[in-house]
Amino acid sequence: MTAGESQIELARYRLKQAEESIEEAAFLLQGKKSARSVINRAYYGMFYAVLALLIFEPYASSKHSGILGYFNKRFVKPGLFPEELGRIINKAFDLRQRGDYREYEELSYELVRPVVDQSAVFVQAVKDYLEKGAFSKNS
Repeated sequence: MTAGESQIELARYRLKQAEESIEEAAFLLQGKKSARSVINRAYYGMFYAVLALLIFEPYASSKHSGILGYFNKRFVKPGLFPEELGRIINKAFDLRQRGDYREYEELSYELVRPVVDQSAVFVQAVKDYLEKGAFSKNS
């Protein structure tokens, strides 16, 4: 297996993780489970999609904020992805942080539902971008 083929395989794995996480978020939301858990899965769905993009980039970071900053700088600011996608992943990151790390923070379904809907759009946009670009160039 070539290096390019290995990258594509890993990116496809990350996209699979992304899609599974989005499905889990929708399932949790439909079942009226914890809004904190819902936003966690929606955020991670988008985050895994960004990780799929970064496989083909000369960038690495162990911090979520660094990865999101790079995504916005490299993909959103130059117009490769719409600004709305940058806003939605940043909103999901903020909500996940609040739900996971702030004491007595209660997230509502009304707050997380739109993020779940938009997270599926986000993952599909990344998938489409890779299909037209990195996947077709390296296969």
